[in-house]
Amino acid sequence: MKYKDYYASLGLERGASDADIKKAYRKLAHKYHPDVSKDPGAEAKFKEVAEAYQTLKDPEKRAAYDRLGTHSPGEEFRPPPDWGPQSAGPEESFEGIDLADLLAGLAGRQARGGRSGARMSFRGEDYEVRADISVEQAFEGAMLELHLSIPEYDAEGRMRRVPKTLKVRVPKGATDNQRLRLAGKGGPGLNGGPDGDLFLNVHLLPHRLYRVDGHDLHLDLPLAPWEVALGASVEVPTPGGPVQLKIPAGTSAGQKLRLAGRGLPNPKGASADLFATVKIVMPKNTSPRERELLKEMADSSNFSPRSELLRESANEN
Repeated sequence: MKYKDYYASLGLERGASDADIKKAYRKLAHKYHPDVSKDPGAEAKFKEVAEAYQTLKDPEKRAAYDRLGTHSPGEEFRPPPDWGPQSAGPEESFEGIDLADLLAGLAGRQARGGRSGARMSFRGEDYEVRADISVEQAFEGAMLELHLSIPEYDAEGRMRRVPKTLKVRVPKGATDNQRLRLAGKGGPGLNGGPDGDLFLNVHLLPHRLYRVDGHDLHLDLPLAPWEVALGASVEVPTPGGPVQLKIPAGTSAGQKLRLAGRGLPNPKGASADLFATVKIVMPKNTSPRERELLKEMADSSNFSPRSELLRESANEN
């Protein structure tokens, strides 16, 4: 029988905590998932990581594995004489047995206190999937259809990849980098064990208008010079539909105007805010009459937009 160093497969030392084992598995499973990795050896590495996790996540199988001691990976070895199967009779020779199968069989006997009875049940694997959604879908909620290729284990503990299509609901107000848990939507349990969970890692797609900050939204609001000078009421787009926004006279470029409750819904059921950042836009082409009015304004106005700048420069000198 060839020894497999399950701790090394996960990049861990012996004595690693359950949390460290789970964290390492999630990281490596995502890195080497055949649907993600371009590495030609990714599938084999993914199977190696999954096999290691199947053993080390289970307290009884891990304890049995630890009792084997340490050996070099790939080294031919034989379990010690007092290690479980020796009392079962000659038909349970170690020849030709895979280490993972041996551990699974021993754990099953320990769980039922002997050789009779049901096999030990195992919880199914948890899966993580990236879900890209638009700002509009985050605002309204969305039903997504996911086409996955996921590893599953048969009754003998052998892994195979199978296609799976899932319809999942993303709730209103889902935000960028949020992790949503869908209970029981992961891998199937073994021998009557519960199914694992599916975790959706939500990513908001870039939007042509809105920038997302948590549940708040931001957009640039172009205004004409006379709108900011005289004040105006302008139409502003929001995910829930356009609304009228009052622009106070004398509004400055860069000023943020708040539209309360026009952002994304939050978990408490209310909605966050939308902030419109004022951007003053000059017309690209002006008529003779417009230039005449601008010249008249320039000649009659005492306004100095650079007075503060010049004052600071004078103080420094």
